[in-house]
Amino acid sequence: MTGPVRLSLGRTRSVCPECLGTIPAERFAVGDTVYLDKTCPAHGRVVTPIWRGLRSYEMWSRSRRATSRPFSVATDIAEGCPRDCGLCADHRQQGCCVLVEVTSRCDLVCPVCFASAGRHGTDMPIDEIAVALDRLRAGSGQVHIQLSGGEPTVRDDLPEIVALVRAKGFDFVQINTNGLRIGREPDYLAALVDAGLDCVFLQFDGVSDAVYRKLRGRNLLAEKRLAIAGARAAGVGVVLVPTLVPGVNTGEIGAIVDFARDEMPTVRAVHFQPVSYFGRHPGAPRDEDRITLPEVMQALIEYGGGAIGLEDFRPGSAENPFCSFSGRFAVDRSGGLRSDPEPAAGCCGSGSEEGPSGTECCGAVAWRSPEVVRAQRYVAGQWTTMPQAETPAAGLEAFDAFLERQSRRLSLSGMAFQDAWTLDLDRLRQCHIHVAKPDGRVIPFCAYNLTDLGGRSLYREPSA
Repeated sequence: MTGPVRLSLGRTRSVCPECLGTIPAERFAVGDTVYLDKTCPAHGRVVTPIWRGLRSYEMWSRSRRATSRPFSVATDIAEGCPRDCGLCADHRQQGCCVLVEVTSRCDLVCPVCFASAGRHGTDMPIDEIAVALDRLRAGSGQVHIQLSGGEPTVRDDLPEIVALVRAKGFDFVQINTNGLRIGREPDYLAALVDAGLDCVFLQFDGVSDAVYRKLRGRNLLAEKRLAIAGARAAGVGVVLVPTLVPGVNTGEIGAIVDFARDEMPTVRAVHFQPVSYFGRHPGAPRDEDRITLPEVMQALIEYGGGAIGLEDFRPGSAENPFCSFSGRFAVDRSGGLRSDPEPAAGCCGSGSEEGPSGTECCGAVAWRSPEVVRAQRYVAGQWTTMPQAETPAAGLEAFDAFLERQSRRLSLSGMAFQDAWTLDLDRLRQCHIHVAKPDGRVIPFCAYNLTDLGGRSLYREPSA
């Protein structure tokens, strides 16, 4: 009798979950599931599911691997990936969105938290933020800024920080927030918007308080609703960001989309994030503790009842294909969804990395990665309540029709962050979401948050 057929899908490198030592790894498929297989000489073998859905794996494999040279190199290659981040010359993508962690404090102590944040911590002084932004502008160019933490809204001076980001020349700024303060204090949110806030990236794990008690430690649904109502009053767009944990809220994926649809146009998108086991989490994960991106897409397809197909989703334009999916949909008057893909974007969709020196590509100099520029323009256009576009030549009537169409568009996307079990260094090298360090380095998000079984990190400093 023969066992299941094992199909090799290529070799890479990863890390050991116990010691974070860099080790060889292999991707392979058995049946419909893709696994990452690796063995540490000191701690043994680990096999982890990374993709459940061979058809979509093959589709995503055919996507172009968009790469570009980092804007600047800040660290030498010494120990190799993932220990030389800063970025080093071996990194293969420029930054698209860069997180600036303005505090390590938080007004919640969630059982699941990639930052292991809590009540105590420290704030980055605003003069250090200014220096970090200057270094970031010089080293990474025109990136989107996400103010994060901890919980950034614990800072009374956050509107001043938003204004500072704008003054430093960055043209898109969002906050990553649990929404508690912006729901309670409409004047505080209005001050953020007046300072130049473009978007609220709102932690939103489900539509029942049972989910919040499990993942966040208390009932929060009413406070999430308040935050969205506050955003509506302030005129700022909201992206709902569910952390998906099997057995906790994966059964609410469709209900979350229903909620988002009912809160349009203030809610512009739902950005699903399958749980990653770094930071604070309840122990080592089992296979059944993971949900992979194709499973999220399948749940959305089933939710659509025939109106949504796998072909309506696609990999991101800049990151490694297996990091994400996205789809844009129009919502009709009855609440039904139909695919409404982004139109071709000229040179930004051409896949050309560089053009003639000094030329412009969609408002960016040509040596900016066109895939990164396209990703930024998609976010800026879809995740804000007032899409960035000029009045069409046809006049105000056509512009009103354009705004009406935009108000009925909903983006559904997902991103799978890598932990010590799932880390694939081929994916990490292509990361375009970075975390800014005060010393001018930028660290790929998954490397920055990577922790071993004991909670030790390569880059993140422990919360005070």
